[in-house]
Amino acid sequence: MTKRLTNGAPPNRPELEQLMSADMRAVTAQSDRIGRHFARQNDVSGNDFHALLHVMVAETAGTPLTMAQLRQRMDVSPAAITYLVDRMIDAGHLRRESDPSDRRKALLRYEESGMKLAHGFFTPLGAHLRAELADLPDRDLLAAHRVFAAMITSMAKFEAEIGLYQSKPSTAPAAAPTDVS
Repeated sequence: MTKRLTNGAPPNRPELEQLMSADMRAVTAQSDRIGRHFARQNDVSGNDFHALLHVMVAETAGTPLTMAQLRQRMDVSPAAITYLVDRMIDAGHLRRESDPSDRRKALLRYEESGMKLAHGFFTPLGAHLRAELADLPDRDLLAAHRVFAAMITSMAKFEAEIGLYQSKPSTAPAAAPTDVS
């Protein structure tokens, strides 16, 4: 939880944005720690956990991932994603399913045993979240949802920008050689 930036006065817009940014970093850090606990407890690597998380997020959104999309999200080589997905399938966490819109593609889906494992671990977190949110009115939750959506959108835009910047060849002129003699 972040601290207030003012001395009792309501925070102004820049201070509110700073608070939200700090909160997002805190949620990310806490989520990362919980993810590491899940990985250790269930004998999966950090990359395996991140792959499972990407698959779950996509599946929850109704847009299951292909291996190519997962490879892109994880920023690993084709060989690395094949090895990772094959391990996750062998462990019973994931399965490949034909894409109904393009039979040449396979979608990555949670296997029932993988879903049970995730539910078993994260159900207590859901209970804690419901307890913490119980006293908040629905309008606050709706406003928070809009804030999270805006944060996710801004992060996706930033990711796209840095991806574009990294893939573009440098257009800066080469530096002139320096005479060091």
